[in-house]
Amino acid sequence: MDNYSKYSDLSLKSLDDCPIDAQEFKWVIEGKDAELLPLLQAAYRVRHHYFGNGVRIHVLNNAQNGNCCENCLYCSQSVHSGNKDEAYPVKSREEILLEAKDAAESGAYRYCMVFSGSAPDDKLIEHITDVSEKIRDLYNISICVSAGFLTRQNASKLKASGVGRYNHNLNTSFSHYKNICTSHDYSKRLETVNTAREAGLEVCSGVIIGMGESLSDIFSMAGELRKVRASSVPVNFYIPGKNKRLPDMKELTPEYCLRVLCAFRLMLPSCELRIAAGREYHLRGMQAMSLFPANSLFAKGYLTAGGDGMEETRKMIQDAGFLIDRFEG
Repeated sequence: MDNYSKYSDLSLKSLDDCPIDAQEFKWVIEGKDAELLPLLQAAYRVRHHYFGNGVRIHVLNNAQNGNCCENCLYCSQSVHSGNKDEAYPVKSREEILLEAKDAAESGAYRYCMVFSGSAPDDKLIEHITDVSEKIRDLYNISICVSAGFLTRQNASKLKASGVGRYNHNLNTSFSHYKNICTSHDYSKRLETVNTAREAGLEVCSGVIIGMGESLSDIFSMAGELRKVRASSVPVNFYIPGKNKRLPDMKELTPEYCLRVLCAFRLMLPSCELRIAAGREYHLRGMQAMSLFPANSLFAKGYLTAGGDGMEETRKMIQDAGFLIDRFEG
């Protein structure tokens, strides 16, 4: 089989909702005879089938920063990171609503509220549900919440308040997890993802690429996200920083990042695939090409890391010939 037939076969296999196998996954990312532009076209064929030419812009609100008791080595929000000076308590109702208003009026499809910490207590759940109900009443924007490990009761409360999605990233593979975190295990993350889905919430669960994982680990991540039926998959690319305790990893090239996104699209054909943290840092001048496999992105930053603003992000999308999706709730 010539390579051009192989690109087409990968698209057709994905459109039939058959997961690509480990050998095909490896070829997409590392195959010396796998050309980038045909791979992007193969991924785009699948992306276009499910999402057309639209791009969904998400805005993150870091609604509570720092002092998390978990010891995830990649995260500057951990109390173990020594990043105490930048920690702050939960934002007020008024502050969160004002930022939701700004996100909605600037054209964001989804407003994502992130609360640092291991798990929300009753007071925090009450605060989140209160503000979510108000956002739902005031603004035409989808709501996503990330607040750590979740009980079935709290998941049901979030669903009832108007939260559409719950984010809880798997981050890496089962076998690699012990290398990035030891304060909890991988199964606890899977439990929260399944709890959210069982409560009727859409599942947003993503990964971080560039933390010393192998190609087999990346294939495992994609397979697990398929298994838990994630509706949304943010693909983050690790950004080295002073408050992260992983050693600076080898540089991720723009081409490598694009190949990873193509592999995830072919493995997860109908999911909302999002290019997340590291878009500006790692993709640089090739950012627009990420929209061929991915159909959503973040604007205005990534919790503790800066990013392109809304106007710059919109311009990049439109200049590349894509359309900006608006939420129709």
